[in-house]
Formats: sequence, structure tokens, C-alpha cells
Amino acid sequence: MKKALLSAVAFTLLSSVTLPIYAATKPEPIGASPSAVVEVGVINLNTADAETLHRVLTGIGAAKARAIVDYRDAHGPFTSIDELLEVKGIGAATLEKNRGKLSLN
Repeated sequence: MKKALLSAVAFTLLSSVTLPIYAATKPEPIGASPSAVVEVGVINLNTADAETLHRVLTGIGAAKARAIVDYRDAHGPFTSIDELLEVKGIGAATLEKNRGKLSLN
């Protein structure tokens, strides 16, 4: 009986010491190091290339990104974020998803 009690107490003590240490040194998943995380800020609608538009904007594929650049080349710089609605294939929902990621300067 004393042996079982001593084993239980030893287990409890060791568990209370090792679990917090394990939690403090738990390895991060691969690719999740702070230096690997890149936060995307606001992109300039008048200077961003098609690749950047495609990569950063939600719901904008390569073809729509190219259409944005083509529209800009044909009509000059955007004067309003809402002017993006003039680009074929971009609707109000897509614009609203991306409004906070876009700037004109």
C-alpha cells in the first residue's frame, strides 16, 4: 500500500514539473516561425503588377488581375477604389472583400 501511494505521489510530482516544461518548449509547426510569416499590407491599385494583385486580393485570379492592369493601362490611373467595378468580372462582393487591402497612393 505504501509503495502504491509513493508511486502515485512521485508520478504526480513528476507530471506537475514536466508538463509545464513541455508546454513551454513545444516546437512550432514547420513554416510557422515568426520570420516566415509575412503580413500583407495595403497595395497600390495604380502601381501593383498582375502577380501582386493575384497573390494579395481575395477572389482575384490571374485573368482578373491581368484585366485590372489592362484596364489601368487603357484608362489611366484609378481615381477611386470603386472604379474597380468597371473592370469586367469584378463585382461589388469582390470589391468589398478587398477594399481594405487597396489604396490609390
